[in-house]
Amino acid sequence: MAERPARFLPALAALNAILALTFGTFAVHGLPPGQQRDWIMTGVLFQLPHAAAVLAVLAWRPGREGRIGAWGLAVGAFIFATVLDALALDAPRWVAALAPIGGTMMMLAWTWIAGLALLGDRLPGARPPP
Repeated sequence: MAERPARFLPALAALNAILALTFGTFAVHGLPPGQQRDWIMTGVLFQLPHAAAVLAVLAWRPGREGRIGAWGLAVGAFIFATVLDALALDAPRWVAALAPIGGTMMMLAWTWIAGLALLGDRLPGARPPP
């Protein structure tokens, strides 16, 4: 059963990258300059590097501790960017209230990763990286 998280997390990172590239291309080639394009490009600005960061964190710290941070990055980026994409596609304005959930998840995940880097093997139950 340990293989499931190992497959789903990189798949979510890849989905984030695919969505960032798809919406970014749509915004640049299909939308005039303005608020809709800006929303999408802001989402791309956060989503694409976080997709790469997920894979980097998994390579750096493949155990449970790394996966916690990587999940936070992947889900947070997905929520944040998807909300902005939805707004650009004329979703109701109340949807914007969900964006801070994704942003907060990314900030908490980066805080977790920083703590993991600083405390490393001194964390209770932590295993050293290979």
